Amino acid sequence: MNLFQKALGYVARSIGLTDPRLTQAVGGRMTTTGEVVSTASVLGLASAWACVNLLAGTIASLPLMVYRTRGGARVVATDHPLYMILHNSPNADQTAVDFWEFICACIELGGNAYAEIIRSSDGRVIALSVPIAPEIMTVRRLRDGSLQYEWSDNGIRLVAAQENMLHIRGFGGNPLGGLSTLSFGRQTFGLAQAIERASGDTFRNGVRPSGLLKTADTLTLDQRKQAEELLQEKFAGAINAGRPMLLDRGMDWVQLSISPEDAQMLQSRAFSVEEVCRFFGVPPFMVGHTEKTTSWGTGLEQQTLGFQKFTLRRRLKRIEQALAKQLLSPADRQAGIVIEFNLEGLLRGDSGARASFYQQMLSNGVMTINEVRALENLAPVEGGEVPRMQMQNVPINQISPGLEQSGTSA
Repeated sequence: MNLFQKALGYVARSIGLTDPRLTQAVGGRMTTTGEVVSTASVLGLASAWACVNLLAGTIASLPLMVYRTRGGARVVATDHPLYMILHNSPNADQTAVDFWEFICACIELGGNAYAEIIRSSDGRVIALSVPIAPEIMTVRRLRDGSLQYEWSDNGIRLVAAQENMLHIRGFGGNPLGGLSTLSFGRQTFGLAQAIERASGDTFRNGVRPSGLLKTADTLTLDQRKQAEELLQEKFAGAINAGRPMLLDRGMDWVQLSISPEDAQMLQSRAFSVEEVCRFFGVPPFMVGHTEKTTSWGTGLEQQTLGFQKFTLRRRLKRIEQALAKQLLSPADRQAGIVIEFNLEGLLRGDSGARASFYQQMLSNGVMTINEVRALENLAPVEGGEVPRMQMQNVPINQISPGLEQSGTSA
């Protein structure tokens, strides 16, 4: 490394643009709030956990399909070797949902996802290894222009060439790796952690009193101690709520409401939820934060369409293109093999919406009866493969004489 590269590295570290994976491996990175931000600490935030769980779980639950183009139409290529790997089970230890959920969580938090490509002797892809944690991976550009991947597994140094590593990059577009959400959002995550810690310290052991006992006379130490013990014994706890209290010697009970400081803390916690959601691109209402209404429409279908269009689409396209570029051979591309997620289940409407859609598709001859029945998991019927069209809008000069005399139309 020359002097110029060292200077750039020093500047990057000083402004916080260095890759956080090395610091995360030893426990995370310190923020201005004094909180250490790491994968574990960020996932300890309910809002961050909900965002990552929503994105990773939704994408992992979508079927990843391998299609082949035949006669201008696409059919599912169940006979292709990649179909079983991507759709059913990438390796001996994980299902497709397990694998893709881990991959998507790595992309959301670390900006990168890695899995070693296992090939046969003839170069055919036969499996994908269990995903490798981004914080233990190092990517470098070699002199020949190729990329080299290096990581450690139980103290054993492992190295893989570019053609043997599935690398799905997050936002950023850098060939060496995507931008880490943990790195660029560490101040926001650190602030959210600090707010959670402060609220926990404030309300630890129920130290906030619900009211004050005011007396006209000054109490001795013994009287004060006796009064406190009596209150704790008879009136503390939810089980004693509503019990009548007998006061004498000019005593008066003053009920306390929430203080402005506590109200401000609650507002800060709500704001931290919105800030975390902004980093992951998730609408707050989708993680249970319902203080504000959504502008994505009033119906569940409209909200789902908005989530798919503005949040999921680029993530799905990023995965699809990475798989096509790194797993498909030139022969596959020439044969019209494509890899895509099936969004049909995500966009599936209720029974009324589906009935209206099927009616339009059937009446215009776009779909057949058996195609509709297949979508509803029903068995085909005889004669259901023929497209049908309604004939009520035929030209007037094509009406048959018999129908014209009876005053009806076809």
